[in-house]
Amino acid sequence: MNNPKNPETQEDMPEIGEALKRAGITNLRTLVKITHDSHRYKFVPNITITVDLTKDKKGVHMSRLIESVTEVVESEAEKLHISIEQLEKRILNRLAEKHPYGRAVIEMKTELVVRKKTPVTKKPTMETHDISVSMISENGKFTKKLRVDVVGNTVCPHAMQMVGKPHIQRAVGILEIEAEYSNDITLEEMIDCVERSFSSEVYTLLKSQDEAYVIEKMFKNPKFVEDVCRGIIYRAKKTFKGCKINAKVISQESIHRHDVIAEGEAVV
Repeated sequence: MNNPKNPETQEDMPEIGEALKRAGITNLRTLVKITHDSHRYKFVPNITITVDLTKDKKGVHMSRLIESVTEVVESEAEKLHISIEQLEKRILNRLAEKHPYGRAVIEMKTELVVRKKTPVTKKPTMETHDISVSMISENGKFTKKLRVDVVGNTVCPHAMQMVGKPHIQRAVGILEIEAEYSNDITLEEMIDCVERSFSSEVYTLLKSQDEAYVIEKMFKNPKFVEDVCRGIIYRAKKTFKGCKINAKVISQESIHRHDVIAEGEAVV
């Protein structure tokens, strides 16, 4: 038993001796600042950080997980040329000093704002995408999982061929890539792979000329949800190497009560 004057209840033997794959904290939020390619980004991500737990330990030292996040964020996030995955790697390294583990995972979910221009009038517009960046440390090896959720649109080829008046739907393309930590993969490139696979991109701002351009592009480029998914995989395979690729597309159907889905994967 532990010294009652300085209890470490987490180190006690549990009543049921089962090892756990993950235990930790989730829904932690804190300010993160990233400088990448001369752009300064500010995030308030939703953070999950977990470690494995052996069958002879009752619990995880939760305060040490939070300390590892806050200490590294405060001391490292202001540095230049740092990415979310670099920040996560430092957090896991700091955690290992406080709380030994065999496997640890940290995930940050947030939004990435990409600066773009409208297709014709070239007006500046800010496009927001949901992203997730995870870092996995296992036996001293670091791997990462990057995910982007991108909104686009599709025009139904079957309706176009059948009646010449297709239905249009908004769709969400999801690209997830797993790779070694050192593999240089950017979220912006991933977003581009997804956007270029739709019938057309969508924009926050569209002037009349831009709207006409998008409509014309959509109708000249009808696609099933399956076509979009295959396009994402094709472009990701050409862009990224040494990684696992998973693509998923969900179409929010305009004339059905249900949605449709397509998913595929590849290793390059």
